[in-house]
Amino acid sequence: MYDVVIVGAGPVGMFLACELGLAGCSVLVLEREPTLRSPGKADPLGMRGLSAASVAAFHRRGLLRPLLAASDIDDAPGADSDTDEPPRPRSAGHFAGMMLDPAHVDVTALPFRLPGPASEGVMTHLEAVETVLSERAAKLGVEVRRGVTVSEVTQDDERVVVRGGEHSCTGRWLVGCDGGRSTVRRLAGFDFVGSEPQFTGYVMLATVTDPDKLRPGFHLTPTGMYLRMPAKDYIGVLDCDGGAYDRSQRPTRDHLQTVLRRVSGTDVTLTDVRHVSTFTDRAMQTTTYRRGRVLLAGDAAHIHSPLGAQGLNLGIGDAMNLGWKLASTARGHAPAGLLDTYTRERRPVGAAALDWTRAQTAAMKPDAHGQAVQQVIRDLIGTRDGTTYVYTRTSGSSNRYDLGGEHPLVGRDAPDLRLEDGTRLADLMRDGRGVVLDLDPDRPLHAPATRRENRIRYAAGPARNDLGLRAVLVRPDGTVAWATADDPDPTQFEQTADRWFGPPDSGEHS
Repeated sequence: MYDVVIVGAGPVGMFLACELGLAGCSVLVLEREPTLRSPGKADPLGMRGLSAASVAAFHRRGLLRPLLAASDIDDAPGADSDTDEPPRPRSAGHFAGMMLDPAHVDVTALPFRLPGPASEGVMTHLEAVETVLSERAAKLGVEVRRGVTVSEVTQDDERVVVRGGEHSCTGRWLVGCDGGRSTVRRLAGFDFVGSEPQFTGYVMLATVTDPDKLRPGFHLTPTGMYLRMPAKDYIGVLDCDGGAYDRSQRPTRDHLQTVLRRVSGTDVTLTDVRHVSTFTDRAMQTTTYRRGRVLLAGDAAHIHSPLGAQGLNLGIGDAMNLGWKLASTARGHAPAGLLDTYTRERRPVGAAALDWTRAQTAAMKPDAHGQAVQQVIRDLIGTRDGTTYVYTRTSGSSNRYDLGGEHPLVGRDAPDLRLEDGTRLADLMRDGRGVVLDLDPDRPLHAPATRRENRIRYAAGPARNDLGLRAVLVRPDGTVAWATADDPDPTQFEQTADRWFGPPDSGEHS
C-alpha cells in the first residue's frame, strides 16, 4: 500500500509528488496520457506564465535553474543582484487584454519584497515544467504509471482503492490532480459549483496570409479579444458568444476564420491550421478540497478562464500548501487538524482567482455596460495605485493566509532573506523542512528553536536586509508562521511550532 496515490501527472500532480517524495513518502502517480510530450504542451501552445510566487516555489526546492534551462532562459531576473532594494518588475501583465506599464508599479508598496532569483515571474511552457518535475520525481523514488484511465474510487477509514482497466492500487490517501474534468472529483462525490461561461476561447497554430492586418500582442475589441505572436504563428481569440461553442465540437478553418474576422474587425485569411484547442470562462469550484481520504488540487478543485494566467499558478500553490501537510499526516507526526487547514487556506485563494477572472470577463462584454466598465478600468490602471493593485493580484504578492499573529508578515510568502555569508532562505528550504531564522546571533533564540530538528532547520546570522525582523519561522511551503521584530518570546514560538509541526519526538534534541 502506498502512502499517497496521485491521479494526474501534470505540473500540479508532479509538483505534489516531488513534495511527498522529498518527505520520504511512498508515492504512485497514475496518468491517462501514454507519453509526457504533446503539441499542446510545447512552446508556443503550452506557453504559460509563472508568477513570482510560483517561481519562488521552484527556487526553494532547487528546481529554478533546471526549469530556466528547460525553458531556454539564461538566468533568473535578479539572481546576481548586489542591491537590497526592492526590484522593479520588468513586465506587469494585463487585465482583460489591457496592458499594464511596469514603470507604474510602486515597488515600495509591495509587502516585504527583496531582490533575488524569484523576485518576479517568468515565461515557460508545460513541457519544460513537467520534464523538470518528472526528472526530480524519479530521483526521489516516485513511481509513475502512464496510460491508466481511472474508473473506480472507493475509500474507508484506513485506505483508498483506485481501479482503472487492469490496474488496481491502494493508498492511504488519494489526491486528484486530473484537471478540469476530474474523474476523481466525480467518483468521490465532490460538489462543484459556480457560474456558466460568457465566452469561447480559441488557441491555434495557423498561417495568416495577410499578417499586417493583425497587430502583434493583446488587443481588446468591441466583440472580444485577440492575441497574435507572428514569429510562432500563434493566435488566440476570445469570442463573447456566451460560451456557445462547446469543446466537444471540432473547429473548422472556416469557423475559426469567421470568428477571428468578427473579433478583429478585419478580413484576415487563415490557412494551414495545424493545431487548435478551445476553452471557456466557466468558473467552478468544489465546496471543499477534502472528502475523507480523498483530496483535490489544481483544476480538479477549481476551473476558470486563463485570463491573467492564474490557473497553473493556483495549482502550484495548492500543491505546495498540501504537500508538507499530507506528508506530515502520512508520516504520523502531524498536529491535530493540520490537514484540514489545506481547504481553509487554499479555497479562499481559489475563490478570489475565480472572481478575478469573472471581473475581466465583465470588462470584455460587447454591450454598453461592459464598455463602460472597460473605460473605468483603463482609467484606473493608468494610475500608479491602479497598476500596483493589479500587479499585486497577478504576481501573488497580495496573498495572505489568516494564521493569526500580530506581525504583518505572518501568513504571507516569506521574502528571500539573504544572510551576510550569502546564504538565502531558499537555500535552507531545499530539503522540505521548515526554517527558523535567528537574525541576531548576539542574542540567540534559546532552546525551543533547536527542537524538532527533523522538521525544522535552525539558522542564525545577520541578514543583509532583515526588513526589521528579529526572528522568523517559515513553514515548508514558504509561508511565514511566526515573526517578531522584538526579542523572541520562547513560549509564543513554542506554541506556534506545536501548532504547525507537532511536539518534538523523544529522539530529537530538547
